[in-house]
Amino acid sequence: MKKLYTLLLLLLPIYLLAQKKVDLDKYRFSVQYRSLPAIKIDSTYRTYNVEIEGSKLMQPLLQDIEPQKSVVLEGWKKLENDGHISINIKLEDLLPQSVSVKENTQVEKNRSGQITKTRTLYHQEVVYTFAASAQIFDYQGKHILDLQLANRDYKQVYKSPEFALRALAEGYFVINSLSVTKDLFQRCVTKAMYNLNNRINYNFGYNEVTAKDFMWIIDTKKHPEYAAYRKAFAQMNDVFFSMNGNSPSQNAREQLQPVIEYFEKIKKNYSSGKRHDRKIRYASYYNLAVLYYYLDDPQSMMKEASGLVLNDFDAKDGKSFEQTAIRLKNLFQQNNIYTRHFDINTAIFKGPYEKEDVTVN
Repeated sequence: MKKLYTLLLLLLPIYLLAQKKVDLDKYRFSVQYRSLPAIKIDSTYRTYNVEIEGSKLMQPLLQDIEPQKSVVLEGWKKLENDGHISINIKLEDLLPQSVSVKENTQVEKNRSGQITKTRTLYHQEVVYTFAASAQIFDYQGKHILDLQLANRDYKQVYKSPEFALRALAEGYFVINSLSVTKDLFQRCVTKAMYNLNNRINYNFGYNEVTAKDFMWIIDTKKHPEYAAYRKAFAQMNDVFFSMNGNSPSQNAREQLQPVIEYFEKIKKNYSSGKRHDRKIRYASYYNLAVLYYYLDDPQSMMKEASGLVLNDFDAKDGKSFEQTAIRLKNLFQQNNIYTRHFDINTAIFKGPYEKEDVTVN
């Protein structure tokens, strides 16, 4: 009995220390949601068409490329013409700026470092520029946005194959100008369309986004909340893993209610002003703020962010979350859509001049 008493006395300081110390580690996860347009636009607009304007010099090359086919606005229906918005793309000429021949001298040395052989190769370098832009209008002619897709200030360089004779390098571009120009033009147009897709989908699209983020998890094994905290995160991870842009966030929130209640309980159970309690409350406020962000609830996120500030443990995170919550709330109000999780069936969208299907009985 005396030995047991002695053992308890030895273990008591360790137990008390575990109560006072808590280490936090980042728990990383991924979650999907649907982006909303960054630019305010009529929420009934859901069809678009693409028009390409090319120069006379480049027009024959456009027929092989058909760049309009590569323009995809996520969450919208693409029409041949007369969409709610028109994306008018202007592709200008690919213009050579200068042509020069460059030398590449290769040297071979023996083990003593003496030069045993030299060889000079020649290639031609062509400096060229390309320009492309897009204008977006709605079907009523209202101007929406201008986009610069490629700028002539950006000088690009084409390098020919290398030749042993300078004369072969000097005449390469002239002899192969048609095929080289076609290849370079196609690359420039492809890059411009990639730029266009990124810009229009950021400004108007409803594409699915996979976000990688983190929360705080207790990493002190002797802490009494260690196992429960990890159990809560395992449940959260399962729910987030099953979420996508089409699944309603309300379903996820119902499944995550036990996790929310656990973090709320942590804040109440560790309510003192001691550093240990403020630190564990910090993790709970932080995690709830992140949770509400991906559950499309900026109001609840704002509440947790304010709690972070008042908790006075790394308060700057709370202020950052307050700004994020405001941005999300404004984004919802701007689009008149209050969730980032909803299904889209583009097949049902009609252009402004398309008539609804009429069924005759």
